[in-house]
Order: sequence, then C-alpha cells, then structure tokens
Amino acid sequence: MKVLKTFNKASQILTIVAAVAALVFFFFGFASVTADGVQHMLTGAEMSFKGTEEVAGEAVKMARSADVLFCFCLTAIGVIFSALTFKAKGMRYASPFVNLAAGIYMLVIACSKPVYFVDLRPLVGVDYSTLTYEFGVWGITIALLVAAVLGIAHLLLDDYIFVNESKSAKYTIPKRVIRFFKDYKSETKKIVWPTLRMVVKNTLIVFAICAIFGVFIWALDFGLSKLLDLLFNL
Repeated sequence: MKVLKTFNKASQILTIVAAVAALVFFFFGFASVTADGVQHMLTGAEMSFKGTEEVAGEAVKMARSADVLFCFCLTAIGVIFSALTFKAKGMRYASPFVNLAAGIYMLVIACSKPVYFVDLRPLVGVDYSTLTYEFGVWGITIALLVAAVLGIAHLLLDDYIFVNESKSAKYTIPKRVIRFFKDYKSETKKIVWPTLRMVVKNTLIVFAICAIFGVFIWALDFGLSKLLDLLFNL
C-alpha cells in the first residue's frame, strides 16, 4: 500500500508538470510562414492574443485564432484543476477530463492543414509561399495527453487506496461502472415492449389529435385575422 501511495502522489505531481509543460509550449514555435522570402515564427500565444510580426518593414498585427485560443484557455484551466487536486478531491475527475479534451482538440489541429487554423488575412497583399506547423504543436498535444493519462492514473489509484482503507465498504470506480451496466441490463429485461397493433393504434391516435388541433388553430387564426381586417376597415 505504501508503494501505491508513492505512485499515487508521483502521478499527481507529474500531472501538474505535464499540464504546465503544455502551457509553456504555447510560447514556443507553433507555426511558421514565409512572407516575401522571410520566415516568420508564430507562437501559440501570439496566435491566441494577436501578436505582432514585422513584415516588409511594417508591423503587422496577426489575427487571433479562435481554435488556438480555445485550446490555450482549456490548457490553463487544466493546470488550475490539476493544482487544485491537492486541496479538493472532486478535481480528480475534472482535471483529466479537461486535459483530455484539450489534448484531443490539439491533436485535431496538429493532424489538419495549418491553413485551417492559422489566420493569414492580415497578410493580404504580401506574398507568402509556405505555411507549416512547428514542434510546439506536437509538444502541446503530447504534454496534454500525458497529463490526461497521468490524471486518470491518479484518479484510479487514489480511489483504489480509499476503498482499500475503508475495508472494501465501497466499490472502486471500475467495479462501480461494471455494476452500473449490469443493473442497466437487468432493468432493460423488465421493459414490456408494445405489440405492433398497439404501436399502429397509438400512432393513429397521435396523428388524429395533431390533425384536430391543427385544424382548430388554423380556424382560430383565420377567424382572428378576418376580425382584425374588419376592425381596420372600420
């Protein structure tokens, strides 16, 4: 049990380290664009908060990438949630979920063409030839996915230690999940499915009621519109 507690604490600390590393990678090269023969390196932070680049001797304010900004905010929230696991045990569930969501989003960005996520509209009139991702994209993605895996490991280890110390008075998370599906399966067996005749009968009743109310509403609308026309004419 002492070894498990050591691994549990190590996974908790490493989760924060990985989440912070992902946030730091936003300040490294995210994408590079060659404009007028000069290569410009854009960081994830610049793409999130409209950084400025000097192009053709002029300072050009780059456009904000909503997707990169969203991932930056998710990563920052993941860092906060990971740190709060030391104070609030409920954050054990939120931390890996946020890190996993940010990691999957970043993976989608990394596997897509840069032109879909790097807004080059401020470079109108500038001849740009290449647009590629830099190592920062994969650094963020890997760090976030590692943080999510470590967060899940901490959650499962912490839960297992808690259940063991309670002398198996409670179930671990995997056992609770298995029990839920077993209960769900047993409850579905109690469902009494209607016969084909009942389905047809109830469907016809619903159609009939809808038709009656439709005609009633149409007649009411038609009558009120005629009444308003009459009043306006007077």
